[in-house]
Amino acid sequence: MKLHEKIRCNRKLKGWSQEDIAAKLEMSSNGYGSIERGDTDVNLSRLNSIAGLFDMTLLELMSFNLISIPSTTASAINHQSETHAKMQFELEKQKLMIEIANQKITTLEFEIENLRKIIVIKKDEIKALKGQ
Repeated sequence: MKLHEKIRCNRKLKGWSQEDIAAKLEMSSNGYGSIERGDTDVNLSRLNSIAGLFDMTLLELMSFNLISIPSTTASAINHQSETHAKMQFELEKQKLMIEIANQKITTLEFEIENLRKIIVIKKDEIKALKGQ
């Protein structure tokens, strides 16, 4: 990722417009836009100011280490949060369904055991009747 792309990505991650950043940097929106497009070579003091806006050091901003590069925009993060919430809800629903199924299994096992006891009793009754 090129430096200007990283700057744009960080801005989007913060949810700021180009106008927001330009105002913070006390420059024109067009001037800042040309930085994000890679049309302008930016001096170190300006890069240092940009890094500060993103709560980064100049070294972090200029680093091309993929770990420090945001890979998603704010909208993608929101989408991931919504997806996570939906998945969490679905997981809780599935846990509840499993709990209900386990309760039904326990009830059926209890009924089976009682039916086995009844069968034993009935067999004994049949033997007793045959023996009379």
